[in-house]
Amino acid sequence: MAGLDECNDPMMKVLRQGIRLAVRALAIFMTLLILVGTIDVGWTLYEKMIQARPLFILSISDILATFGAFMVVLIAIEIFINITMYLRDDIIHVKIVMATAIMAIARKIIILDFKQTEPGFVWATAAVILAASVGYWLLSKCESDQKPTPENK
Repeated sequence: MAGLDECNDPMMKVLRQGIRLAVRALAIFMTLLILVGTIDVGWTLYEKMIQARPLFILSISDILATFGAFMVVLIAIEIFINITMYLRDDIIHVKIVMATAIMAIARKIIILDFKQTEPGFVWATAAVILAASVGYWLLSKCESDQKPTPENK
């Protein structure tokens, strides 16, 4: 929303304040979601370990379910970082959004049951990961090319 600061229109100022208030509310909700998600991961892990026979030995499906729950919380933390960076800079950091997307796709792959998944879905997921990774790499390369070096100063 850069450029709106210079606007003298009172309606635009009110709208900008409304958007910033909404983003702050989203940050609060995301914090609550992260806390509840963390408690849920702990509770799920506790239940799986107590119900396991022999005690404290988890099956592969229990471990994968727990990894999936961990990843959901980590994705929520990444989204929270996106929100707080937006509050600070008033711009959306595309590189962080790309990293969050890659993490979400990785979560999907971690919990994917390849015995029940169609090959087309696996290939499509691979294509999405490849495209997102190349996009992230290009953003990183572009960012590093724009940093001043001693020769450019």
